[in-house]
Order: sequence, then structure tokens, then C-alpha cells
Amino acid sequence: MTDSNATFLGLDLGTSGLRALLVDSQGNPITSAEAHYGSDHPHDGWSEQNPEAWIKACKYVFARLIQTHKTEMSALAGIATAGHMHGATLLDDRGNVLRPCILWNDTRSHEQAAVLDDHPDFREISGNIVFPGFTAPKLAWVKDNEPDIFAKTATVLLPKDYLSFWLTGQLVSDMSDAAGTSWLDLRSRNWSAPLVEQSGMRMDQMPKVLEGTDVVGNLRKVVAKDLGINPNTKVIAGAADNAAAACGIGALSDGQGFVSLGTSGVLLAGQSTCTPLPASAVHTFCHAVPDTWYQMGVILSATNSLNWLATLLRRTPEELSELLPDTLQAPSSAMFTPYLSGERTPHNDSAVRGSFTGLSTSTTPAQMVQAVFEGVAFALRDCQEALRETGTILEEVFAIGGGAQSEYWLRVVATVLDTRLNVPKGQEFGAAMGAARLALCGATGASPHSIMTPPQIDRTIEPDLSLKPAFDAAYANYTSLYPTLKRLSQ
Repeated sequence: MTDSNATFLGLDLGTSGLRALLVDSQGNPITSAEAHYGSDHPHDGWSEQNPEAWIKACKYVFARLIQTHKTEMSALAGIATAGHMHGATLLDDRGNVLRPCILWNDTRSHEQAAVLDDHPDFREISGNIVFPGFTAPKLAWVKDNEPDIFAKTATVLLPKDYLSFWLTGQLVSDMSDAAGTSWLDLRSRNWSAPLVEQSGMRMDQMPKVLEGTDVVGNLRKVVAKDLGINPNTKVIAGAADNAAAACGIGALSDGQGFVSLGTSGVLLAGQSTCTPLPASAVHTFCHAVPDTWYQMGVILSATNSLNWLATLLRRTPEELSELLPDTLQAPSSAMFTPYLSGERTPHNDSAVRGSFTGLSTSTTPAQMVQAVFEGVAFALRDCQEALRETGTILEEVFAIGGGAQSEYWLRVVATVLDTRLNVPKGQEFGAAMGAARLALCGATGASPHSIMTPPQIDRTIEPDLSLKPAFDAAYANYTSLYPTLKRLSQ
């Protein structure tokens, strides 16, 4: 029986910061805290972080939560982590970090990814293309370029799993995060010895893999003392960021999904069966709860495209968003392709770069913002078309992420996708909420399907049928640009 006073904490380790969400025994939000950090880009296409920044952020958010909600934190019964996928955190045999973590948006290993992807076992067993951002090619790159570090590597952990290691001393991962490494057998939900070995690794370098609701262990006493919380607090395996967001939004089953306008863009659908189609460049991963999977199309620059434009125009993203009305307009005369860091779905192209076309001396900042919103929506439609190839159709989805605060952007996406967008009521429905729900289920034994229910709907954005033909025509023009951009980027 769950203590009615017990609380549970979800830690969302993002690319730019850590968010902690504290919930009560019913999963209702109590409070939250955030800490921020940066990334390093020492060379073109490189993206790294020092894992020590994650630990400092964790200590900070705990201190803030105890400062503001000491009583509730004293009743903490479970913690679960969520985090950005695919990162390679290399540890030696004493658990020391050997080099900065290579992040999800790092594309240096594109040659190694192509070599692994040419081996038929990888797509067949892992259910996915070997993308340059995935973990296995990163380790192949380290082997080729940093042999001394590779030789010292005893374990490879994903970013949020390093946080769990610091909390508990246990080397583990969860199914949803491990599925993005190119080492996991998607159907058996375990590491694949052939894939591990064919990438130049050993099985003893892999952490133990658990379901997202499984208990990793209790807090290390020294960490519990440092954080100021009960050492009997259980740490739960948690989930990859998008799987955690799906848990937070209640997308576990067929027909349930979301579109996320975050740094990257995601169109995700829950699945009760495992039906990968690697050639579509759709990601098929294990879900964070047992016997479920999910599929998603991923674009690498969603709100990041608006942030880029804001930097160029020396305005804030919020100021640019305010240049557009709430009422949807016909497509902009300018067109933008959001390939600022390459693209995943459907192109699997780390080299292609973005573009503006249709610019003239009369083009205004507002028209450029509109083109960015539309270009991201068209890229998400590419994801939708790829998902349809797998048989996945979503008639309505929840809209989440920072970009979902723009009414205009939501109207563009709804019309381009010809899909109803449900805007959740309140603010707590993302990866931190999903992690908190996993903590609750793992610590108490509660059924995920009873806890991970959809939030209340604040409002629904319907497609604008009067403008749909114009946006369909604009999308056709958008898709015609990729072959030329690919050629120019070579």
C-alpha cells in the first residue's frame, strides 16, 4: 500500500539543462526546479558535454527543492531519470569519465555509421538505420580516432544512465534508451551479442538493461547525505526523453501520440506490437513500459530553427513569434528547409544543409518567421508520410514542446499534417512528468496504464480546410528542394 504522503521525483536531463518535477502519491505536480548548462562544439559537426555538469545540476535542483519543499522532499520514495538519447559516456574500470560525452546531435561518426549500416544484421536486429547520432558508431569513431581512450573503456553509459550511476553506483540502462544505441535486439528487448561484437565492442562493456519501471537500487549513502534525502529512496530505471514524454502524455497504445516542437521535432506514436521499417528512416524503439514499443519520425531542428533566425535578426524567439497573428495565412512566398544540422527522417543525411528560397528585397522578418514555421511543419509532414509507410496513422495528437506556445505555429502544423492537435491543460506533461510517473510505478508497483493517462485537453486546433490545398502545393514544392540541396551539400 502506497503511503499517501509519499512523493516521487522525475529528473529530465535535457541538452541544455536539468529539470526536476516533484509529484504526490497520485501523480499530481507539487513543484519543480531547473538548472542549466551548455554544450561544447570544438569542431564542425561535434557536440559534447562534460558529465560533471549534470551532477552539479542535480545537486542544485535538489538543494532548491529542499529549500522550498523540505517536508515533501523528506517523504521522497522514488526517483527516475529521463534524458537525451544516443550519447556516449565512456567510463574506465573505476567508473571515472574518460572523455566528454558525445551527444545525440554530434555527426562526426557518419562514416562509421555507414559501415555498420551496410551490415544487414543491424537493421534486421535493431529495427533501425544506424544513424550517425546513435551510440554504436560513436564508439567505432573513438576506436578509430582515440585508441588510447577506447582501450581504457570499461563501460558505455547513456547520459541519463550516468546520472543513475552517480546516484546508485549501479551500471544500468532501460529498454527505451538502449534501443537508440544500435546494440539492442528490439524484439527480445536485450543486448544483441552479434551487434555489439560487430561494432568492435564487448558484451561486458554493456550495462545491465532493465524495463523503465524496474528498480535500479537505493541511493548511495554518500550521495543521499550530500543531497540531504533519505538513503532508502529507490531509484527507478527511467526512460529516454521521448519515451518519457510519451509516458507523461499517456501515449502508450496504438493511435496515441504527440507532436513535439522542441529543439528537435518529433512525431511519435505508441505501439502494442513491434513493426519496424528501417528503410523509412522512422525510429522504432522499445517503450519505457513492458511489452510496448513506439515509433517516431525525428527532425533535428525545430525550435532550434527559430532560435537560429532570432540570433541572425538580433531579436528573441518570442519577439519573432509575436510578428505573426493567431489567424492562419496562406503560405509564405519564402520557403525554408530546416536542415541546419542535417536531417534524420526521412533522409538520413548528416551532410545536407538548410536553405531559404524565394527571398526578395521586399521580404520581411515576419515572412521569414512564417517560412521557418512552415518549413518545420513540412519536415514533420515528411515524418508523417514515413510513419504511414509503416501503417501508422494518427488522426489526432497532443502538441507539446516550447514551440507549442505559438498559436500560429500550431495552426500551421495542424493544417500541414491535416491532423487535430490537442493542447494539454496545464504545463506538466513532458519528460519530467513521465519520469515522475515511472518513479511512482517503480517504487509502488502501480500499473503504468493506470498512472500514465492522457492529460485534460485545454483546446483543440483543427486543420484549416480552406487553406489545406495551398499548403499541400507548398509542401510539394518543399519536397522538390531536397535533391538539389543534397547535391549542393556534397
